[in-house]
Amino acid sequence: MKKIKFLVIALVAMTLMPACSNKAEQEEATREDSINTELNDSLATALAEKDSLMALMNDISDGMNQLKELQDVVSVRNLSGETPDRKAQLRSDMELLQKSVAERKKRLEDLEKRLTQSRNYNDEMRKTIETMKKQLENQQSTIDDLTQQLAQAHIVINTLNTRVDSLNTVNTEVREEKARAQEETVRVTNEMNVCYYVIGNKKELKNHHIIETGFLKKTKIMEGEFERSYFTKADKRTLNVIPLHSKKAKLLSKHPQGTYQLVDDGNVKSLHITDAARFWELSNYLIVQID
Repeated sequence: MKKIKFLVIALVAMTLMPACSNKAEQEEATREDSINTELNDSLATALAEKDSLMALMNDISDGMNQLKELQDVVSVRNLSGETPDRKAQLRSDMELLQKSVAERKKRLEDLEKRLTQSRNYNDEMRKTIETMKKQLENQQSTIDDLTQQLAQAHIVINTLNTRVDSLNTVNTEVREEKARAQEETVRVTNEMNVCYYVIGNKKELKNHHIIETGFLKKTKIMEGEFERSYFTKADKRTLNVIPLHSKKAKLLSKHPQGTYQLVDDGNVKSLHITDAARFWELSNYLIVQID
């Protein structure tokens, strides 16, 4: 009876041994799969983070190249020759670069935060991130400097325009003052060269209170009491010949001898003024009596 029990127990043990062995092997395989999966995930994460870091480095490098190009253009000296449209384009380019720098700073902060929370963060990555931070700071500083230079150029141009406008205003005022002075000179000169003459017989001259005469009385010129509306106004500089329309004529007003001539033009006479400056020295009024 005891032998039978022993045989039964042995048989059961032999039956269970393969099952236990398979279970252990399955558990070991599961653990290996889990480890492999974790390693693969970790490797994928590391590669992704490395790719992100490299992409960001390339973007920062591109930004530095763009800033270098702008630095070659933006200076107070060069900007003075740029058109308004070109200056507006330069401002737009700098605004876009400023926006790009801000976006890259945010991306770098997010990437650094993810790396510090992972097992992939090491000294090499830390140094790379620090270098990238300094590059972004330098870019921001350069953008600020270029923006200031552009603003200074705008101020210089406005100041120059103001000076030009002011100079134009001064020149205009000087020209206007000069023109007024010239006009005044012309007016005074014209007034100084105004003269008056009248031609008439004795009766006409008397009726217009130019002369006074009577029986056995000497003809007298009524100076200061002339009826000026009866005189003809003229310019001493251009009055050279006066037709008298009479066979007889004589000058009643005082004019130096040798400064004029009474010339016969056919059956009538005419007065020729030969020295105008001296002719009008004594009086600006010429009175010619004809009969």
